[in-house]
Amino acid sequence: MASVRTYSSILIVMTLLSFGSSETGIGTINDPPYLPSACYGYQDKGVMIAAANQDLWQGGAACGKHFQVTCKGAINQGVPHPCTGSPTVTVMITDFCPPPGCQGNLDLSHEAFSSIADPRAGGIKISYKQ
Repeated sequence: MASVRTYSSILIVMTLLSFGSSETGIGTINDPPYLPSACYGYQDKGVMIAAANQDLWQGGAACGKHFQVTCKGAINQGVPHPCTGSPTVTVMITDFCPPPGCQGNLDLSHEAFSSIADPRAGGIKISYKQ
């Protein structure tokens, strides 16, 4: 019986840690062309990609990392319910979104943004995790 309790406790802790690993922020939309990119120059890495803001960029260490991004809601009144029926997408970091132009944490390709939200929103509240 003690081993069942131990296993249950470990499972609960692991579940709580996985919930705690998500960050929240803003996702914005980036229209093509996507090349060249700060990570890969003119290498095509597909369209499920994103540019990282300065905090996530970490001097280029973010290049090639994958993030699961979930639409959480609107940031403006223009599109009050922007999230789609498939609110989560996985993207690879291929570029840097430098300040002061970068308005969010992740600047998602048009295709990635459109898969989780109405592109007319321009920006959305997101949660994301590597």
